[in-house]
Parts: sequence; C-alpha cells; structure tokens
Amino acid sequence: RLTELFYYDSISAPVHRKGRYFFWRKSAKLEKSRLLWKQGAFGEEQVLLDPNGWSTDGSVGLKAVKASYDGKLLAYQVSENNSDESTTHLVEVASGRKLPDVIAGTKYANISWRPDGKGFYYTWLPPVGGAVTVANRPGFAELRYHVLGADPARDEVVRPATGDAATFLSGGISHDGKWLIATVSHGWNSTDVYVRDAKKAGAPWQTLVAGTPHNYDVVAWRDAFYVQTNDGAPRFRIFKVRPGHLAREQWQELVPQGEATLESMRIVGGHLALTYLRKAASDVEVRTLEGAVVRKVALPGIGTTDGLTGNPDEDEAYFSFTSFTEPNVIFKTSVKSGATNEWARVSLPVELGDVVAEQVSYPSKDGTLITMFLIHRRDAKRDGTTPTILYGYGGFSVSLTPEFSGARIAWLEKGGMLAIPNLRGGGEYGEEWHKAGMLLQKQNVFDDFIWAAKYLIAEKWTSPRHLGIQGGSNGGLLVGAAMVQAPELFNAVVCAVPLL
Repeated sequence: RLTELFYYDSISAPVHRKGRYFFWRKSAKLEKSRLLWKQGAFGEEQVLLDPNGWSTDGSVGLKAVKASYDGKLLAYQVSENNSDESTTHLVEVASGRKLPDVIAGTKYANISWRPDGKGFYYTWLPPVGGAVTVANRPGFAELRYHVLGADPARDEVVRPATGDAATFLSGGISHDGKWLIATVSHGWNSTDVYVRDAKKAGAPWQTLVAGTPHNYDVVAWRDAFYVQTNDGAPRFRIFKVRPGHLAREQWQELVPQGEATLESMRIVGGHLALTYLRKAASDVEVRTLEGAVVRKVALPGIGTTDGLTGNPDEDEAYFSFTSFTEPNVIFKTSVKSGATNEWARVSLPVELGDVVAEQVSYPSKDGTLITMFLIHRRDAKRDGTTPTILYGYGGFSVSLTPEFSGARIAWLEKGGMLAIPNLRGGGEYGEEWHKAGMLLQKQNVFDDFIWAAKYLIAEKWTSPRHLGIQGGSNGGLLVGAAMVQAPELFNAVVCAVPLL
C-alpha cells in the first residue's frame, strides 16, 4: 500500500519562456523526476533532462534548473553522491546539445540570467582545502558573472567575498536587466541589501539597507525596488523605493502589516502577487503596484500554495495547491481577469471522503493559544483509544501547513489520527512567534508540544498508551526533549536525525 501511495505520476507548475514551457514530471515507474519542455501550450512534451540514467545506483542527481528568458538555453546543477555540492552545466533546449561550459562550486548558485541570454550571475564557493574550511567557507562566497563560452576560472567577480564566515552572499539581476542586487545574510535574522545599475559600466554599489536586525527581500521592476521586510512589522509589510531615494525615511509603504503573515511577494503580470499565512493556511492576494487590493485568488479550500508564479510582463500565471486530503493540483490563472482553470491534477488510488481535517486551539503552559491541525477518519471515536501521531518542528521560522502525504494516508486508512501543532519557533504567526521559540526561549517550543499531548489526552482523542511523537532534525531535538521532560505522556518516539 505504501508503494502505491509513494510512487505516482505528478507534475509541477510550468515556467514560461518565450513560447516554451518547462516543468518537472514524476513517473510512478521512476525514482527521479525528469525535466520536460514543450513548444507552445499544446505542444508535444519532450524530455530535456532525465537523471534516472545518469548513474547505475541513483547517486547522481539533478538539482536546480534555470532557463534563459528566450527559452533557448537551460542551466542545470548536477550533484554526485546525492550531495549538496553541485556543478553547473548548460544545455541547448531545441537540440539537447550540451555546451562546454562547466562551472564547479555552485552549491548555492542561484543562477540569474541576463535578459539577452549572453550570460548569467551566480554565487560561487571555493572547495574545502587550505585556508578554506567547512566552518569558514561561507565567508568565501563570491557573486560572479559568466559569459557563455568563456573560461569559468576567469569569470568576473561582481561582488567580492565578505570574509566573514557568519555571513552569506547571494544576488542576481532584475528581470528587465536594469539592476543588480546583492544580499548579505547574517544568519536567519538580518540581511543587508546593495544595488547597482547594471546598464552603466563601472557603476558603484549603493546601500539600500544595512546594519539593521531585520530581514529584507527585494524585487526590482520598472525602476523601482519592492521590499518585503519585518522591519517594524513582525508579520511583514511591503515598501516601494525609488532609485536615487534610497534613504530609509524616503521609503513608501505600499502594504502595511495585517493580521495574516506575509510569506512571499512576487511581481506577476504587472501586479503584486502576495502569499499570506492565515491561521497556518494559505491566502493569496493580487494588488496593484501601488498596493491597492485587486482580488483574492480563490483557493479550493484550506490548504497550502507557494503562490502565483509567472513573469512580471505576462498575464499568464500558475499556482499549485495541496491539503491534507488533496494531492497537488496545478491551476492556470489570468492576473488581469482572475479567470482560473485546472491545468493538471495528481491521480491517486485513494478515497478520502471519510477523512476530515480540522483546526483546534489549546493553551500552552504559559497560556499562549496554539493552533493545531487534527486529521482523522470521520467516524473516529473520542474514547481515548485512537492511535495518534503528534508531529512537530518549532524552529527556524518553518511553517507547518496543510500538505498531502502518502505515509499519512496509509496511517489514516488504518484508523490512526495525525496531530500537527503550530509551535512557537515556527513562522506561522510572524517573526515574534519565531523569536518566542528560539535561543533562551526554546523551552516554549517543548511546552507547546507537551501541552498539545495533554490536550489530546484531556479531550479523549487518545491516551498515553496510544500516543506516539515524531520529529526530525530540529524536530528530533523537540521530541527528544519531550521524551525526557514528559515520558509519561507518550508510548513511542520517532526521533529522526536529531540535534541532541
């Protein structure tokens, strides 16, 4: 049954580049997803990259890909031994011919093509060795520019390394080719942003913002910078900044902070496409470039989407949607009119009519209200006997939102229940929620999780005998601490790749 639920055909939302569409397709008969393309909306699907044949043991993988804006070339990252390390290659889309350009050290490349397709910007990392260690390697990251056909060893260093291992440098060029943007991240909680006129030779870097304990994500479009930030707004807001008027006091607030948490901002079809989290579920808005609300994007229900994807100068956009009871569905929409149609759907051998997902709230140890998703069969009895898995994470501003999982479906079909609380330390309710569960406030995360178990037991959903807890990485730390602090509440613990 798990094989049926893990191996199924699926497809990603497409990326449009001058009449060509690029997308991932997963086959139930193959271990790895293939990258496909087609000419026009109704063209025949063609395989561009298939990593399934790259190694006999599956150890060579395909990571990130980025098509040029004219759709003629595609940069892709190859990983050996399924490592995070990667090497970037180029392929000619129409012919499938591999170009001689091969660039090592592109673990965090974030390829950014110039609009004319003559080259791209990327983040380069030197290999570990000599003065470069695993610990100090981030401080050696450089923002480079590669000209097609040139020797990568001579690629221009557009912005030099910071020399500070506690920072990381990334960047790229705006869609219209007007502005270069470089970002220096200081851990998870602070970013500096620098901009440079890409069309003026020798133009100096200008500081957009630096030295503040806040995060800033910047998109440049039509000679304006759109800035998403938690500066003065833990649930984030958006500013518009004009070149030549970069001083902080000259920023124009477009979208103030609201009750929901702003997850992402994109410019699609000449509009702002904003994705929010409202009570840990997705909410999508379309606004004008001056911040006025145009509409909310109608979603099929309470679930998760990564928001609208598309080009800033094209009306056509796409978005995916999933929920606890709905495999991934891809929709095509018009930014201008709002007309939306289903583009692709995953078909699975499941009948979920008798499965329900609900959201409850409970008080933690200090009285803070915590929301929690409960997923169970409609006929589940509240007599303390339902086998229940309590799953949590609670860190790094990671949000646990509704998503489909084959393993969960198998558990539900057997009569089990799944409980997923939105613990402090996550990003569901903004930066204050995140900070309330980090560093010296970490005990709040453990308390939120333990009190979730107490709620499930008090409400007779389950009992200590029938309750298991599960988490991985930071979530492994969570369940490890819960096991030590409240062993009487749980009968099983899955503590995966923990930080203990």
